[in-house]
Amino acid sequence: MTTPDVEAIFKEAEISMKKAVEYFKNEIAGFRTGRASTKLVEDIKVEYYGSKMPIKQIASVMVPEPNQIVIQPWDQNAVSEIEKAIREFLNLNPTVQGNIIRITLPPLTEERRKELIRLLHRLAEEARVAIRNVRREAKDKLEDLEGVSEDEIRRLLDRLQKLTDKYVQTVNELVEAKEKEIMTV
Repeated sequence: MTTPDVEAIFKEAEISMKKAVEYFKNEIAGFRTGRASTKLVEDIKVEYYGSKMPIKQIASVMVPEPNQIVIQPWDQNAVSEIEKAIREFLNLNPTVQGNIIRITLPPLTEERRKELIRLLHRLAEEARVAIRNVRREAKDKLEDLEGVSEDEIRRLLDRLQKLTDKYVQTVNELVEAKEKEIMTV
């Protein structure tokens, strides 16, 4: 096969590896660390006029203090439903002041921090496995190319391994940063 086919294989592999890293990034973004984050609540689904909607679509979400999240619904009628969803989903007791909902996050215990790190490492390994699966599929396609010398295949496989290493390293860096964030008291 021709060079454009090789480039298509690499492009497809890189896109899939990027998706694996992005998925991992989104999974760990919602981890509750020592600091409050809008990611903790913005995707919680709330019953709103007969349909389930994420909080971010019916209210503004802010973090005025490191341990506090403030939610301000655009519709006064949504306040009680948002409060109820937070109680159920996060098992926290929000404070309602007029049409403003405040959530004060308790500090994480040492046990909870260790539990989060174990979960972080499990999710990271899943991301690495996904990246390696993409590598294996691309490797099979490269080895099935016809009219390409063994030396050229070896060179392409080295290039594929470098691409894989790059995305695995990205996952490792994300883990390191998140672990540091979780352990910061």
